[in-house]
This record gives sequence, C-alpha cells and structure tokens, in this order.
Amino acid sequence: MQETIINNVTVKSWVTELDEHGRQEVYNLCRLPFVFHHIALMPDAHGGKGMPIGGVLATKNAVIPNAVGVDIGCGMCAVKTSVRVDELTPEILRKGILRGIRKQIPLGRDRHKTPQPEEYMPQGFDIDATTTVVARQINAARKQIGTLGGGNHFIELQRDDEGYLWIMIHSGSRNLGKQVGEFYNQKAEMLNRRWYSSVVSDLSLPFLPVKSDEFSQYWAEMEYCVEFALCNRRLIMHRIQEVIGDTIPDTRFEPMINIAHNYAAWENHFGENCIVHRKGATLATAGTVGIIPGSQGTCSYITEGLGNPESFMSCSHGAGRRLSRTEARNTLSLQDEIARLDSLGIVHAVRSKADLDESTGAYKDIDEVMAAQSDLVRIRTRLTPIAVIKG
Repeated sequence: MQETIINNVTVKSWVTELDEHGRQEVYNLCRLPFVFHHIALMPDAHGGKGMPIGGVLATKNAVIPNAVGVDIGCGMCAVKTSVRVDELTPEILRKGILRGIRKQIPLGRDRHKTPQPEEYMPQGFDIDATTTVVARQINAARKQIGTLGGGNHFIELQRDDEGYLWIMIHSGSRNLGKQVGEFYNQKAEMLNRRWYSSVVSDLSLPFLPVKSDEFSQYWAEMEYCVEFALCNRRLIMHRIQEVIGDTIPDTRFEPMINIAHNYAAWENHFGENCIVHRKGATLATAGTVGIIPGSQGTCSYITEGLGNPESFMSCSHGAGRRLSRTEARNTLSLQDEIARLDSLGIVHAVRSKADLDESTGAYKDIDEVMAAQSDLVRIRTRLTPIAVIKG
C-alpha cells in the first residue's frame, strides 16, 4: 500500500497501474470538502465517471450518487454444485446446460416478455410511500428481473481445484438502477447550483446533504435497487440451477454466496460514523466471504476478508480494466484473443472486434491484483473458467 497527500487529503492506494483519467478523478475527490479520514484505491482501480471504479470514499454528512454509480447494487454471486467437471461431456455442457441457460435468461438488452411473479421481487418495501423513480419503473422492473444485461456482466461455469462445478454470476439492478442513479445525480446537480456549492459541476460529483429530503429519497431508492440487484442475481441463479438439475438429475447445490460492489452504507470507521461509498469495491470485513472474478480466460477467487481498517475494510471487485473499451477494440488482436481462450479449452464469448472490450487482454492480471491485496483478503477457493456467457 502506498500513501500520498493531495490537497491535504490522504490517499491510500493498493493500485499499481492507474490510468490518467483515474488519476484526475482521484485529484477531484481530494477537492471535496466532506471527505472523511482518507480515500482508498483498490488494486483494480481505473477511471470511471466522477470517481474511479475500484475506489472507496468515506464522507461526513453527504452522499454522492455518482460515487455509487448507475448500476446500483451490482455485484457477484456464486454457487458450488455436486457435479464433477470431468463428467461434463460436450453434449451435456453445450447442448444441455449452455443452451438451456440461454433459453431461460434474457441477455444484453433483452427482457422477459411478461412480468415475472411478484414473489421474485424485493419484499418489505413501501414503494408508493418512499420512492419516486422505483414506483414509476416497477412494472418495467418486473420484466427486467432475472436478466443478465450487457457490458461486463456475465454468467460463468467454473471448476475448483477439487474438480467440482461452480456457477458464477455478475449482474446488477439493470435499467432500474440506471434510472435512479441518473435521476438523483441530476437532482444533486440542480441543488448544488442553487446552493452555489464549492463542489463545481466539472467534478461530476454533486452531493446530497444528510438532512435534506433529497438525501432520504435517494437513500430509500438506492436500498431498493441494492435489494433488486440481489433478487435479480438470485432469480438468474435459480433458473440456472433448474437447467443443470434438468440436465444432470440429483445435482446438489450449496448455499449462494453474494456480495455487492456498487452502493453506499452507514458504517463506523476510526471511531466515527460515516457514509462509505464503494464503487467497484467489495466489503472485506474480517470473515466476510467475497467473490473476486478475473476476466474471460483467467481465474476467479472466493475470498475471506481480513478487516483491514486502512481500506475501510474493502477489497477489489475484480481484475479491473487495463484498457478502455475504445483502446481494447483499437489495439488488441481479435485472432490472438480468440486463440488464447481456445488454447485453454474455454467456451467463450469473443466472436468479433466488438467483443474485444471484454476480452482477457483488456483487463489487468488478476493474480497481480490478488497479490497486491494480500493484506485485505485471503484466498479460500480458486476457480478456473470452463464456459462464459455474455450479454
């Protein structure tokens, strides 16, 4: 971990390679008047919008929608099965499991044609009384739940070192979270101009103060989106388990591991209550079981948090981008990326130049990322990819 001071704000960094855009965003964060204690950068950090992805920001008395992002509640889940990978024939894997998953799970921009049963949606929320955007979007959300999405979201079948099959999913709150994030970011921008805030619009970090009605409104909608994202992953996992169970009868599934990496939460650090924003960062309190995925063609890890206070008890959420999407498409070789995955025997999703932004070469080395955060997490299980489904 390296420590620097910018504008009298301490930055503690586990990242060894940060792009220029990300460095400028760190500088911008250090201009905020309500930063608490220090800013932490995880080893997968890279430039985002307003705040680096892979950043952890604690604040006093303010929440920043852009420091959470628009895919509120995005995260990972994983399940270990009783299936032995060496028993998966190409027929079972491709025509049974993968084909079945594609039939059950809408990918990319696709939605379900009909609303999903209410039982799959978040429970215990008074939507009409506490939300504006969610209440407006709830009918559409019932068609979005149980869908993967695009970008870096994925379904991956993996093998652990003992030879057992695992299912891993990366997905979030779909268009619902995007609508909430954008709505409250715009509202914060308007209010900050009205208040003549010192947080200038160029930073893309407008805030909502704790005692404002807008803070309470955002917080309620954010919490719903975090739960919706979990319900989304849970339904995807449920339907994948049904596919595997139909293909391989008597398959047993262990309890699902779940961890989010885009949210804000009230926490106590260094003896004070504060709001911790994790944008592409994962909770790593002592004993917390987490998931840190690699990229297509590389290992992923089930981890256990070590509770390091210097990172606000956080760790990376993945490998982190090495190249922007544009850079990946312009500089990587499609033939080389396909050959790399084919040589590993992985059923992958790289088909055209448009897929290069999610290829292995676009991401940092996951093993270097894991080594850089050995004081944040310990590895419990290593998982190697067998097949990848992308949106």
